[in-house]
Amino acid sequence: MDPKLMVYLGAALCMGIGAIGPGLGLGNAVGKALESIGRNPESSKAMGGTFFVGLAFVEAIGIYALVVSLVLIFLKG
Repeated sequence: MDPKLMVYLGAALCMGIGAIGPGLGLGNAVGKALESIGRNPESSKAMGGTFFVGLAFVEAIGIYALVVSLVLIFLKG
């Protein structure tokens, strides 16, 4: 097979599989946060900062996958 085709296929797989984890993590985190706020509404302000820091860490994994895909395309392609 053509090497460029393999690089593009690898980049597509990297981005596709790399988006599954953050998607599941974000959904789980938001669901648990809403459940927690529903049980104890007074705690929403106290856990807001921790919640957003956790979301940033989860989102960073998706950005890493994007960076790897772009490196594959522009440096190897």
